[in-house]
This record gives sequence, structure tokens and C-alpha cells, in this order.
Amino acid sequence: MRTFRSRPAPRLRPLTAALTGLAAATCLGLAGAAPTQATPSAGDSPSATAANDPVGPRQDGFLPAFAYSALHPTAVPTGANDWSCRPGAAHPRPVVLVHGTFENRYANWAGLAPKLKDAGYCVYALNYGGDSAGPLRATGDIPASARQLASFVDRVRAATGAAKVDLVGHSQGGLLPRYYLKNLGGATKVDKLIALTPTNHGTSLWGLGLLAHLFPGGDAMMESSCPACHQQVTGSAFLNDLNAGGETHPDVTYTVITSRYDEVITPYTSAYLTAAPKVTNLTVQDVCPTDLTDHVNISYDPTATTLTLNALDPAHPHRPTC
Repeated sequence: MRTFRSRPAPRLRPLTAALTGLAAATCLGLAGAAPTQATPSAGDSPSATAANDPVGPRQDGFLPAFAYSALHPTAVPTGANDWSCRPGAAHPRPVVLVHGTFENRYANWAGLAPKLKDAGYCVYALNYGGDSAGPLRATGDIPASARQLASFVDRVRAATGAAKVDLVGHSQGGLLPRYYLKNLGGATKVDKLIALTPTNHGTSLWGLGLLAHLFPGGDAMMESSCPACHQQVTGSAFLNDLNAGGETHPDVTYTVITSRYDEVITPYTSAYLTAAPKVTNLTVQDVCPTDLTDHVNISYDPTATTLTLNALDPAHPHRPTC
């Protein structure tokens, strides 16, 4: 397996946020004149994905990936959603990628999906929780989105013949699977959950406001039509109920990967799960002290990528190169 060399993240996060918004706004402005996918992906069924959804190129960062998804909101990351893939003995469980709030499967996973495919995994990614005509997803009611994930996992299991899958999620995508595991029978169908900067104990309104500000239209959507935003605020009824009676299931292995420079989940340690026999909480800077990755960019961070691969295959770990 490759060892991915770490590159320093940008130091000027406000500038990064502004550039992300500018690039995405430019692409959204061009979208009216450019050809886009007119046909929805019909709930991400195998046949609809193959027929209608473009496969986007590999990306090295969130900014170009989100800009591409603004023009191609149903795009599939390279390496994902090959419904003919059959898991081998080395990696017997398919990997399902779950994106975060105001994101989509391509914007989140255009870097990691092809690396997982290159490493020999069958990889799948869904869009959920929003209007399939636009790039801003994962804004809908979290229990409803968890039912979408449950349906998608069942399709993956049926297509691949695998009894269980492994889940890799970012932000809300690391939290939402826990509802699936606890309330929808997912613990019998999932072996591992690897969560990048998950909102396990919520975030402040300031943190959600900053996240919304990164995306054109995000502020208005948060105020008017983002149930998932309110459900992820620290102390919400949803979070209190989800975390009551224990945060994990004893049959599932959990890995949390976070960053000290997460500006959305504050403090960053609130992403951690309560200690349990099958819980591992990791911070990128404990492995590479000079790594400056933040909330949005962590799914493209080489150190986090290596830690994710190690969590999926702990029998063959690789040390990140800083």
C-alpha cells in the first residue's frame, strides 16, 4: 500500500473559505449556460448511477472538487459505484462513503475514493439529504437521511454479496451512521465506522454558520430549510437522544480522526466518542505535528487518508510520512 506524503494545509483559513465560496459561486453562475445532469439519480440505485451520473476526475483538494460538483451535482468520484465490483479476500467488505453537511459525494470524496479503489476496495458513495438538482446536500432531517443510507447499504450488500460493509464518513457523515447503527438495525450490517471530524457531540451555531458561509446559498439554506443543522447544534434533542444509553454498539469498531485546527467542531475533542473497547480516537497532529488540515479539507489530507486506510486494514498499517 502507498504511504501518502503529507502536504501542509493553508494557514490562512479565512482566505481559503473566501476562495472556496468565490470558485463555487463562479461555477454556479456558469451552471445556467453549461450542460448539467438533468435526470436525478433516482435515489442512487445501481442502474441509475451507471446510466445518468458522470464520473468526475480525481482531485487533490476540496476547493476544485466542490467547484466541479457545482456544475455536476450528481457526479460520482473516480473509483466509486462500480456495481460489478466483487470484494476479494484481502478486503472482503465494501466501503461506503458518507459525505457531510452542505457537501456531496464528489466534493467530499474525489480524493479518497480513487485511493481506496487503488488499494483494492470496492467503493461506493451516495448523495443524501437534499435536492438532487443542486450540490448542497445533507441538509435534511437526519433520521430520514439515515434511512437513505440504510437503503444504499442494502443495495451495496446485494450487489457485492458482502454480509457487512465498512463506513467512512465526514462531519455529519460520521454522525448519521450512528443513528443507523443504533435505530435502524445497521449494527448487523456494518463492521467498522471511520469518522473524519464527526459532529458526535454537536457544534455551536457559530461553527455551523462558518460552515454554511463556505458555500453559496448555505446561509439562507441553514436559516430556512436545514433540519440537519439544528439537529447538530450542541445540546439538541436529537443529539441528547442519540448519545443517551451509550454512544457505540459493541459489535462495531469505531475510529474517529480529527484535527486540532477544526474550526467547525469546537473544541475539536468534542468529535471524540466516549472511551469503549472498540473505540479509537485519533488527532492528525499527534501523528504529524506540522499538519494544519481543518474541518473541510480533512478528507483530502494525506495523513488522515493513511489513518483511514490503517483503520480499514489494521493488520497492515502504514506510518504517515510528514
